[in-house]
Amino acid sequence: MAILSIQSAVAYGSVGNAAAVFPLQRLGCEVWRVDTVLFSNHTGYGAWRGTVLDPKLVEEILHGIEERGVLARCEAVLSGYLGSVELGSVVLETVRRVRRANPKALYCCDPVLGDADRGFFARPELADFFRAEAVPLADILTPNRFELETLTGERVDTLAAARGACDMLLARGPRVILVTSLDVAEVSPESAALLAATREGGWLVRTPRLPIVANGAGDLTAALFLAHFLRSGEADTALGETAAGVHAVIAETVRSGAAELAIVAAQDALVSPPTRYPVERVF
Repeated sequence: MAILSIQSAVAYGSVGNAAAVFPLQRLGCEVWRVDTVLFSNHTGYGAWRGTVLDPKLVEEILHGIEERGVLARCEAVLSGYLGSVELGSVVLETVRRVRRANPKALYCCDPVLGDADRGFFARPELADFFRAEAVPLADILTPNRFELETLTGERVDTLAAARGACDMLLARGPRVILVTSLDVAEVSPESAALLAATREGGWLVRTPRLPIVANGAGDLTAALFLAHFLRSGEADTALGETAAGVHAVIAETVRSGAAELAIVAAQDALVSPPTRYPVERVF
């Protein structure tokens, strides 16, 4: 499977392409990596060096890939942190070009805007871009709860509310909504939850909550879900495999005391997770 991954890049740490590319490769995917920013480290440290890449440069790199005549082999485009509406437009045009070459190719959009703890850490105008342009084009959308609320304008504090918000987005075009960091009334504080919703139903998986805030976990989650969905074609199967792999990586991070996701140390668990968790149909 060939996947075009368009995301941020850091030299130190595990976010964006640094959290997505190696796990995808470990699962047997061919990954064409295109970076949108080049930073020394992720911005969670409060200080960093580097630059956001000019959208025209990113566009040139993407055109260069197209000129190799390989887009017909591309089975999916994965996008994460965009940085600007201009860059987002470049990504969506690339998705259209890939689909012209391979009509079966999927677009997995992680609509990175912010989270419940920090609020927006992307440009607020990107919310309108995602609503109007990216959501209708996406096959898979992977918002966290904050992003789900932002995209729909609905408060999500129960599973029923999550279903309603997902239905709103599914009606716009996506086949699958994967909601991460789903803190709702039905999920205890001791658990972390992921929800996968389609037009046919919704599935929830709970894993033990670990004592760490794992930067890059959302990027890892989106990548794993895309790979497992491409392989299985089933949202519930992809959900279970993704939850098991992400939990194994975070557990290894806690065990080792690492400051960043211990993806390399936990690489075997990405392929064969030591523990799988029940996937419950909730609607």
